[in-house]
Amino acid sequence: QVQLVESGGGFMQAGGSLRLSCVASGPSFSAYDMGWFRQAPGKEREFVAAVINWNGGTTSYADFVKGRFTISRDNAKNTVYLQMNSLKPEDTAVYYCAARPNLMSQYRYWGQGTQVTVSS
Repeated sequence: QVQLVESGGGFMQAGGSLRLSCVASGPSFSAYDMGWFRQAPGKEREFVAAVINWNGGTTSYADFVKGRFTISRDNAKNTVYLQMNSLKPEDTAVYYCAARPNLMSQYRYWGQGTQVTVSS
């Protein structure tokens, strides 16, 4: 069982930056693929970014965050990060951290989410 706790959300003006953190508890954190998702009011949850190798060497991003957001992980701290730069009002959402055992699995564990609000 993996438990995930996000932090770092808040209120930011457009063009600003925030860094989200997700701390995992449970065994074998480094073996899990980690992802960030978001859900805006009235919309479905959508994929934002993922880091799919234990050493953080392989990442993927949704097109709408490429060049602005960076996902990374620190296995020694059981933590995955989402650095968000050049924030836009449309980035306003609840951001969720998720974990899955491998690339062929569904994301199995989810955090409670952290709110990000970007003003214009």
